[in-house]
Amino acid sequence: MSTCATASRDLTEPLAGTAATARTWLLLEQPGPWGAKALTSSHLDPELGRALEKAAEGTGVRVALIRRPGRHADCHAPARHQVYVGHTVPGRTWLRGTVLDDPRDLLDLDFAALGAGDHGGFGTPHTGAPLALVCTNGKRDRCCALLGRPLAAALTASGEQGAWEITHLGGHRFSPTLLVLPYGYAYGRAETTAVKEILDAARAGRVRTDGCRGNSAWERPGQAAELAVRTATGEDAADALRVVATDGTDGAAPRWEVTVAHADGRRWRVTVAQGVSQPPRPESCGAALASPARMDVVAVRAIPDGADGPTYEIPATVTSE
Repeated sequence: MSTCATASRDLTEPLAGTAATARTWLLLEQPGPWGAKALTSSHLDPELGRALEKAAEGTGVRVALIRRPGRHADCHAPARHQVYVGHTVPGRTWLRGTVLDDPRDLLDLDFAALGAGDHGGFGTPHTGAPLALVCTNGKRDRCCALLGRPLAAALTASGEQGAWEITHLGGHRFSPTLLVLPYGYAYGRAETTAVKEILDAARAGRVRTDGCRGNSAWERPGQAAELAVRTATGEDAADALRVVATDGTDGAAPRWEVTVAHADGRRWRVTVAQGVSQPPRPESCGAALASPARMDVVAVRAIPDGADGPTYEIPATVTSE
């Protein structure tokens, strides 16, 4: 039987500009089964889940549950909870962790400050392997379980200490999907060998653009624009590029002019247009056919000394269906 991931892959639907958006991720370990809305349908107290969702609203913080790959017995035994908080804005990235006996302590955090990049001394700096967070929540979409759980298990079996399962990264049809912290780059259609290369790059402070959906710190036009600059210039340093301005319209034919800045002072203006993916395909398994939006990069122009510079050729992989 065809799945949403099979249809998306067969139609070569582009990945750039499809990552979930969050400047800061708050990840709470919660073993056991997860429901479709895991914060309120797992062994986590649903009142706490609702309170965390409310605290995060409008702050730039995204809350998700994580668990170690493997069997997930329906066990209500109390457990200590690993917690990570990571800020993903390039040049200001950090990842910190702690272990809590009572996850209600998270409600004492200043969520607005976390979203702005101020950790307030929470936990201690994470010095271990990059986190490889694989979406495996089959209650949201079966592709996440069918494709995500084998990937998470394979990463663990290969010795990747930072491998975790996560509740939701969006874009079921791009399964298996992956988020890498501390840098906040998301990936789709991930395979074990490619993910290990992605993680090796992250250890060295680098970004691999193959299969990349974008940096969660940016809105989707910015995600596509930054990846287009990386592709055009070959820049792979994780903290090198920032989206500093996005001007445009959200009307009938959305189009944006995105300014991407390098840490060394160089700048690019990237034209991004919202297109429509054709032919229609299911955005998740069991859903009606639809024509999801896509981010098409039209042009990448260098801006030397504030003036329009040369236009780079846009690779077909950025814009083709």
